[in-house]
Amino acid sequence: MYKNLAATLVAACFIAPAFSQTPAPSKPLKIGFVYVTPVTDAGWVHQHDAARKAVEAALGAQVKTIFVENVAEGADAERVIRDLASQGNQLIFTPSFGYMEPTLKVAKDFPNVKFESITGYKTAPNVAVANARYYEGRCLAGIAAGRLATSAGYVAGFAIHEVIQGINAFTLGMRSVNPQATVKVVWLGTWFDPPREREAAMTLFNQGVEVIAFHTGSTAVMTAAQERGKLAIAYHSDMRQVAPDAQVLAVTHQWGSYYTQRAQAVLDGSWKSAALWGGVKESMIRVDSFGPKVPKKVADEVLARQRDIAAGKLHPFRARTALLDNQGHEVLAAGKTLTDAQILTMNFLVQGVQGKLN
Repeated sequence: MYKNLAATLVAACFIAPAFSQTPAPSKPLKIGFVYVTPVTDAGWVHQHDAARKAVEAALGAQVKTIFVENVAEGADAERVIRDLASQGNQLIFTPSFGYMEPTLKVAKDFPNVKFESITGYKTAPNVAVANARYYEGRCLAGIAAGRLATSAGYVAGFAIHEVIQGINAFTLGMRSVNPQATVKVVWLGTWFDPPREREAAMTLFNQGVEVIAFHTGSTAVMTAAQERGKLAIAYHSDMRQVAPDAQVLAVTHQWGSYYTQRAQAVLDGSWKSAALWGGVKESMIRVDSFGPKVPKKVADEVLARQRDIAAGKLHPFRARTALLDNQGHEVLAAGKTLTDAQILTMNFLVQGVQGKLN
């Protein structure tokens, strides 16, 4: 699903070179969206559909949107993207890493259509890319978790860079306030399988973890925590509707502003291919929606650290002491900060993580 940018995305931390502008399209601007799972009440796709609605609310009659849901990565994705382009959509958002190559292939055949490859890393004259610094929100969630617990679990889809970043940032955040904290990881090998997500969460609870985080696509982990009377970190969306007592906070993804800006750029003829890696500072990542079991002083602390990240005063991967992996090897000297290139290619688990990359 929303897989990490590859090493070649180092340039995506900056705005890519501009390409020639094209005339603004006839109104209304038809915009297509392709979703990798069904539209649900929370989660990755929910946030992108909320962004689609935000575009409609902001631009009104100037735009007309359409979406296709539950589209598998690969051949199905190419077919759907091509159909949307053939139907006259002049801007198409494809928010899943596995859509990157199909998007590029279709874009070659429709040079006058603009494409936004979300979590992709390859640009073209009519293809832009964007992703978010999810690890910033994970660090903040870890701070909250560390104030409330010593043992945590983490249900993860695949051992890709983006997921590894999140596990490590969560662990470092947790250990920054609770140095003895540990995080036990379970790998699923899938992004969206609610029964298996639930089973993994229950297994971790049976092993004694007090709070749980996840990087998968459903709310199954949250509902498991609610049933067991445990704590959980919501991801993508606020999930208090399914875990009103269990939710510690939510690490939410905010795409509405970016999508609206890109649609407006097509409308006024200023759209350019670019690459963006935005985070808390750009309001693409936000921690909010604290649950009832979180003391106010903990929520206030987390929100203060969120402001520090936005201001550049706090970096999740700045080593106060030597940063060690979970095999005891030093990966970063004290006082140093991982570069974007190093974060984008992260392939180790930090000290405190119980598990292996697979």
